[in-house]
Amino acid sequence: MSATPAPFAAFEWLIAWRYLRARRKEGGISVIAWYALIGVMLGVATLIVVQAVMIGFREEFAERILGANAHVTVYQTGFDAEGRPDRLIVDYDAMVARLAAVPGVTSAAPLIRGQVMASANGRAAGVEVIGIRPEDLAKIPLVANPETFAGTLADFPGGIAIGVGVARELGVGVGDAITLISPDGMDTPFGTQPRISDYTIAYIFGVGRYDIDRTRVYMPFDEARSYFNREGGADEIEVMLSNPDRVEDLRPALTEAAGPRGQLWTWREASGAFLSALDVERRVMFIILSLVVLIAALNIISGLVMLVKNKGRDIGILRTMGLTRGAIMRIFFLCGSLIGVVGTLLGVILGCLFAFFIQDIQAVVEWISGGSVWNPEIRYLTEIPARLRPGDVAAVAGMALLLSFVITLIPARNAARLDPVEALRYE
Repeated sequence: MSATPAPFAAFEWLIAWRYLRARRKEGGISVIAWYALIGVMLGVATLIVVQAVMIGFREEFAERILGANAHVTVYQTGFDAEGRPDRLIVDYDAMVARLAAVPGVTSAAPLIRGQVMASANGRAAGVEVIGIRPEDLAKIPLVANPETFAGTLADFPGGIAIGVGVARELGVGVGDAITLISPDGMDTPFGTQPRISDYTIAYIFGVGRYDIDRTRVYMPFDEARSYFNREGGADEIEVMLSNPDRVEDLRPALTEAAGPRGQLWTWREASGAFLSALDVERRVMFIILSLVVLIAALNIISGLVMLVKNKGRDIGILRTMGLTRGAIMRIFFLCGSLIGVVGTLLGVILGCLFAFFIQDIQAVVEWISGGSVWNPEIRYLTEIPARLRPGDVAAVAGMALLLSFVITLIPARNAARLDPVEALRYE
């Protein structure tokens, strides 16, 4: 008694490969197989690129938020002796010391913050001025180590630091002077007069985020207190953490250190909703583009249905030769699954290459079109971000393979159920 061949034996692979290679007039599905393969490839590549860009957006925004802004902002509430709101932190040195002593805090710095008008060379722009100590400014990652810079932070005590977007808007460079105009200026017998002061630019930084580069101006802390009439204290305390994701775990300790009038405003409260929206959008795009892969994979069904119909005589002969229904089913399953596997592999390669060289592709497209395809004023980032993560690529590939395998089962099962007597009746 002969032994039963093991599943997916060599002859099953050979027959499946011959059916895929056969031309249309020979009863093959070569043309339809190519259409299905290209469809799966493009669907997988598109899904990988979109996922990489969406993840890049999320991570780039998080890095810009955490690298150029406070992880926790501590401010104070209350009223002065006359019943007016008073948020000025008078004992800021003591509060800074208490906050810096909390485990997980890397630095704490007092700040002065205000909105002013900057002008130079007949141009004007609204900017946000932040008063900060030079040693504290050097601890802000994306300012101390920006994408682009001019000048040096060592000269900051004798001037100001501005974003590259502000410098471009006003047409100034390192060593030039700009005029800052604050509406909350000096009190005179004729009312409050705007405060107008000139400052020399000592440092220009570009963090790669448009809303920061276009509006941010840093001023030495003592000068900012005088300029904004804050001689009595600081507006807020900027706290940086070693692990910003643990900000909620540190909230009780930070609240205690801030004192009874202290209030916390974390980076998650400021930007968490935006980052969560990006995560939701990424998941929705994954679902939507998965339908593109599904539609492409449906071509496999149409091809296999035609193949089963054209190979009815072959199926009958193979059955009379002793092949089991399981062997017939595996042969046609291999025909469809090979299309899905090859298409998925090519799609993974194409998608990863596209995401990896997306900056170069952007440059080529802009050179051909003669215009910009990426407006940082709208998208805030200066270039298209793309981050490839092995887990996401594996998820896309697994989803495409699963769809290809499941879709292939239906026509393969129909081929296995074909009665060899009916198949050979009219031959």
